[in-house]
Amino acid sequence: MHQENHKKTLILLLAVSAVVRALLAEWIELGTDEAYYWTFAKYPDWSHFDHPGMVGWVMQLFTLNLLFQSEFFLRLASVVFMTLNTWIMYRIGRELKDEATGLWSALLYTASVYAFVVTGIFILPDTPLSLFWMLTFLMFIKYLKDSQNKHLILAGLFIGLSLLSKYTGAFLWIGFLLYILCFDRRQFRNPYLYLAMLITALCCLPMLIWNIQNDFVSFRFHGDRVGFFGPLHPAGFFTEIGGEIIYNNPVNVVIAIIAIIAACRKKLPIDIKHQRFILLTALPFIGLFLLLSLTRPTLPHWSGPAYVMLIPLSAVWLSSAETRKARRITATALSVLALTLILGIAEIKTGFVPLDHHTEPTELGRDDITLDVYGWRQAGEKFAEIHQQEVAKGNMQPDDAIIGHKWFPTASFHYYVARPLGLKMLGYGSLKSIHKYMWINDIDGGFEKGRNYWYLADSHFFLDPKEIYKYTNFLNIKQIAIIPIERNGKTVRNIYVYECESLVYVPKLREY
Repeated sequence: MHQENHKKTLILLLAVSAVVRALLAEWIELGTDEAYYWTFAKYPDWSHFDHPGMVGWVMQLFTLNLLFQSEFFLRLASVVFMTLNTWIMYRIGRELKDEATGLWSALLYTASVYAFVVTGIFILPDTPLSLFWMLTFLMFIKYLKDSQNKHLILAGLFIGLSLLSKYTGAFLWIGFLLYILCFDRRQFRNPYLYLAMLITALCCLPMLIWNIQNDFVSFRFHGDRVGFFGPLHPAGFFTEIGGEIIYNNPVNVVIAIIAIIAACRKKLPIDIKHQRFILLTALPFIGLFLLLSLTRPTLPHWSGPAYVMLIPLSAVWLSSAETRKARRITATALSVLALTLILGIAEIKTGFVPLDHHTEPTELGRDDITLDVYGWRQAGEKFAEIHQQEVAKGNMQPDDAIIGHKWFPTASFHYYVARPLGLKMLGYGSLKSIHKYMWINDIDGGFEKGRNYWYLADSHFFLDPKEIYKYTNFLNIKQIAIIPIERNGKTVRNIYVYECESLVYVPKLREY
């Protein structure tokens, strides 16, 4: 690649990536997590049970406070932010070495499934986290290069915004402080360092105040998830490793390992300060979640930001290699992404590979992970017909609410079933089960004794209300219909529709 073509290639990359992701954002249904985070926008707060408030605020911004609520507009922030992130990655590579390194960085970043899909299509806390993480990364690279305090101050601000997106934003300060503790202790005499940390702390006040008001429930919840003690689960460890390789693209992971080895041997032609900072931020982050996976359930995308930080090191290594070889490697990485997208979309829409082998009606689809983003639109349309029929018969009132016992798939039913009909969706269970729905219950008025409620049970996550509530919570619970969810001419899951008649026990609001 000639230098004059670098920016043209970058612009083409940004445009093609944005168009593809925008189309997929509209085409693919919201996953259960995404539907749940939609409630962060519908019921905004300073913070929430699971995460800080940024993902909800971002959705409010891009949907004009939910004026537009289609999948595309809810995910629009992801499409925009990933495009910005790719440009920032280009800037980071350019700061580290040169224009070519910047372009290799942008290409490898685009090839990452975590970057392209998880943060670039789906709307999750990782979406705003990715933007503020990348901006912080750029500021620290600039600060280590020119020692201008304005970059340090901006880094403090962006870390604060990262923490308002997801608690893992703290690793940015951990990595930088670890670097200066090991290699540049004179930085501790810089008053701007403490000013930057103060700015971060001020940004965190909303979630701190919310947790104080709510008995530190969010901190306690995540504290239970990150414990290091418990029975060993080697299978979880290997699942985590396999997931990280897939999420971050096998080609990218291999190049990153090569680049790390080259950095340890001092064979990367960039400032040693930058190498040390990147490695001391990324590697402990990755190591922590691998360690956690031995005793706790983990998800591969949790360590995604750390792998993103390794991409510029990989680009430095590529830019030092023979151009034709670098092109082949990058093309292979992008081809892996394209193949992953094609196969993934084909599986979601057709189910051509049978992932589930359950035959029991109440277990149908249990092992098919693609059903997380398929079938909810069908459920909403078919339930609307049942709702109309039951109201016409006088069995239910037009505004009778739907209840759920667990936050998933309750949130999906909320978005695809309750929302189009203007019905309330309430959580009837423990805080551990319903999460934010404990607060939604407060906002929407809670439960009314003697009232009838709908209950939907999904064979993908089947929970029988007769077993959960054991008839002590209602005078009667009866199943009135089964909604078959079809794909490619085959029923792949069942939605069981129940009428819960005359509520007997009214749960206390905010009952923990």
